[in-house]
Amino acid sequence: MTTLAHYLNANATSPALNDVIMTVTDVGKTISQLLRKGALADILGEAGNQNVQGEEQKKLDVLANDLLLDALAKNTHCAGVASEELDDATAANADGSLLVLFDPLDGSSNIDINMAVGTIFSILPYERQGQTSENSDYLQAGNKQLAAGYLLYGTSTVLALTIADSVVMFSLDPDTNDYVLIEDHVQIDADTSEYAINSSNYRYWRAPMQQYIDELIAGEAGVRGRDFNTRWVAAMVGDVHRILCRGGLFTYPFDTKYAHKAGKLRLMYEANPMSLLIERAGGGATDAVHRILDIEPTDIHQRVPVVLGSKNEVNYIKDLHVKHAGQ
Repeated sequence: MTTLAHYLNANATSPALNDVIMTVTDVGKTISQLLRKGALADILGEAGNQNVQGEEQKKLDVLANDLLLDALAKNTHCAGVASEELDDATAANADGSLLVLFDPLDGSSNIDINMAVGTIFSILPYERQGQTSENSDYLQAGNKQLAAGYLLYGTSTVLALTIADSVVMFSLDPDTNDYVLIEDHVQIDADTSEYAINSSNYRYWRAPMQQYIDELIAGEAGVRGRDFNTRWVAAMVGDVHRILCRGGLFTYPFDTKYAHKAGKLRLMYEANPMSLLIERAGGGATDAVHRILDIEPTDIHQRVPVVLGSKNEVNYIKDLHVKHAGQ
């Protein structure tokens, strides 16, 4: 049996990275316990305020954020922490060598109906050791990530992690309270017949995305010549987990519903860490045209369109967008 601690000691690039990952995953154990208690722990319902994105916060959104922020700020290797829930990053230990970004509870609207939610995290190098970290220190392309992963709180708690060239999965053993390795080389099939998208936004999409979904809906009778199935968890962490387990496509494309937002998902807290996982598992991840991991961020709360999953479908969508742009 290989535990997370054993795996990190054997594979991680530095003791500092090991320690920060263990801090995040230890907090995940606490969040998992709170979710199992549900209403008995008084974590359901609204917190009564909004986050920096203008979204209503759930009680556990706030609690998960505070737990992670507090634990990471105490970690001597962590120079700063940025959360999707907070306006600005929080400076931690100036002598630290790492920066951590997280979405404390992705899919939090699912909490009250007992569906899957998760914690997404990304770890970047810190280049100004000895000085107080600032928002600008986090503005690094996703290809600079030293590690990324998520904790999925479902029927079991699962950790998906990448620290090198591969993606691994662990399951939290309720008897020992250890994360135990269950998959040591996750790979995504290049082809798929499953896709995840919020079709209620169809009227706001650009023409190539409308064409793509029309083709999938036409199924065997259409130009694709085969049937496709829709799956939608309404939490990116759940949809990405399904893709890592059995392939598929997830997209939250550009739309015109809100003119001031380039996309729904956050580059630094969601798109970058998930794209790193997907690419290292053999999939693709773009904003419909450009590789997400190559995007140079301009703001820690920047939003981007996302198309990720089985590589052949991701490339097909890119080709449609390039074709439409040339018309």
